[in-house]
Amino acid sequence: MFKFPSFAKLQILVCSALLITLTIWPARIHAQFTPDSKAQFSVLPNAPQPATSPVQNEASTPRAAASGNISGTVLDTNKDVIQNATVALTGPGGKRSVTTGSDGQFQFPNLPAGAYNISVSAKGMRPSTSEQIQLKAGEFRIAPAITLAVSGGVSSITVSGDKEELAEQQVRIAEQQRVGGVIPNFYSAYDWDAPPMLAKQKFKLSLRSVLDSVSFITVAGLAGAEQYQGLFPGYGSGIEGYGKRYGAALANRFTSEMLSRAAFPSIFHQDPRYFYKGKGSITSRALYAMTRAVVTRTDDVVFSQTTLRSSVTSPQAQSQISTIPRLTAASHSFS
Repeated sequence: MFKFPSFAKLQILVCSALLITLTIWPARIHAQFTPDSKAQFSVLPNAPQPATSPVQNEASTPRAAASGNISGTVLDTNKDVIQNATVALTGPGGKRSVTTGSDGQFQFPNLPAGAYNISVSAKGMRPSTSEQIQLKAGEFRIAPAITLAVSGGVSSITVSGDKEELAEQQVRIAEQQRVGGVIPNFYSAYDWDAPPMLAKQKFKLSLRSVLDSVSFITVAGLAGAEQYQGLFPGYGSGIEGYGKRYGAALANRFTSEMLSRAAFPSIFHQDPRYFYKGKGSITSRALYAMTRAVVTRTDDVVFSQTTLRSSVTSPQAQSQISTIPRLTAASHSFS
């Protein structure tokens, strides 16, 4: 076998290594700098990596953190919630509108900081605007409850029911009124808007007042006082004299009651009752009570005007008729 000398072997090895190096190295350099080889670009240790913009992250984070919220409730004057009310919010960014839910609540999310005004409107209700609300960044603000009043305007009220039935109801109410459960107080009305009584009910209540047991007791006491003082001597003394005085006093009571609280009020269309005021200062109520002795209401349920009492405008007729029994007694005393 032919053998190369050792020096020759060394030369062959050096030349082979140089040839391999020259063949492989240009291909690797070409692959590293080719634009289509994006995957190979990352093998370089000092290659810059793509980075996101820090300005965008810093801008988006404060905006998300700064959004606030305004919510509230819409009520009526009875503190009941109002559904489907329109709620408008005016502030930074313009105007927004929502409607209240079944619970009367509303909400405006994702609001920037700033000053806001809330306006609320609903069908049949008077619009309302709240005071300015200062919303801070990231604040969840609950606005004070917004109350809507019924819209003003002309409204008509129709009183249903028969007039005579309403008048009868007033008589039944009056017959139950007694001071201390004993003394009749039939002619005091505690309902300021009580409907007027018809002529029939005026006579009915007057007769009821005359025939009340307390009325008979009062007349009996008056007749006893007259006999004790010796008034109207024509009636005589004893049981007979007392009976005459009792009959005269009862007749006087009957005519006075029927004329002043039934006949004259029916003729002049006046209400014989005293309407209890129940409010105002002590002075105003005292003046009102004093004037009711000569002033009363008319039967006009719409205007409820006041007029002089018939007992004041026609005192002569009343006094003349009511004193007939007394004049009769006086004539007997001189006979």
